[in-house]
Amino acid sequence: MKSSEMTEEICSCHIISTNELVTLYHGSKSGIHGAIAPVSRERCDFGKGFYMGTDRSQPLTLICNYPAAKIYTLEVDLSDLRILDVEAGLDWALLIAYHRGKMESIKHSEIYERYANLGKGCDMIIGYIANDRMFVVLDRFFNGEITDLALINSLSALKLGKQYVALTATACKKIKILEEKALTEENRAKLKQDSEANRFKGIAMADEICRQYRREGRFFDEIVTEGIR
Repeated sequence: MKSSEMTEEICSCHIISTNELVTLYHGSKSGIHGAIAPVSRERCDFGKGFYMGTDRSQPLTLICNYPAAKIYTLEVDLSDLRILDVEAGLDWALLIAYHRGKMESIKHSEIYERYANLGKGCDMIIGYIANDRMFVVLDRFFNGEITDLALINSLSALKLGKQYVALTATACKKIKILEEKALTEENRAKLKQDSEANRFKGIAMADEICRQYRREGRFFDEIVTEGIR
């Protein structure tokens, strides 16, 4: 498959008109205090918001180093929300690149503006999680170590859960906490081991993919300067 054939069309925001409830998970370093709000740090995968995931283990690995950490089980009502659903592919990676500040060198370019405006006016973005293993592969792509073809093929090799990001107060009001659970010291120790093991697996996979697709596809700097084909 050529790299020019891999770009997925990103659908625009659409409104969920029927009652659709999903069960999701959120990890907090010290617990949720007050109303749920879109107040994560700026440099997150899809921007500032309230992050939730379909895979319970993923947020656990992010909070396992914090003694007061808590894991939440949530019920989210998607009805009447404007939602952008991003498929796994090159567009997904470049949207993350924009939100992580990897496109500042081409600010105001056509490709920069494309991702700067993607998701504007939406209440929520749904997309795959860049978990411990995928984080390693993404960093290698952003740093020019592997091509877009290597990145796309790694997506199919990893079983990534999805993350739901509430971007507005409207979306946050539709989130209901079903369960709050503190992590024991034993839980946290085990999770640290799992997180480190996943990272090493990601490094090994990235090495293999890099070798396999060494001369195929385009690098990140080529894409952001030449545009998506």
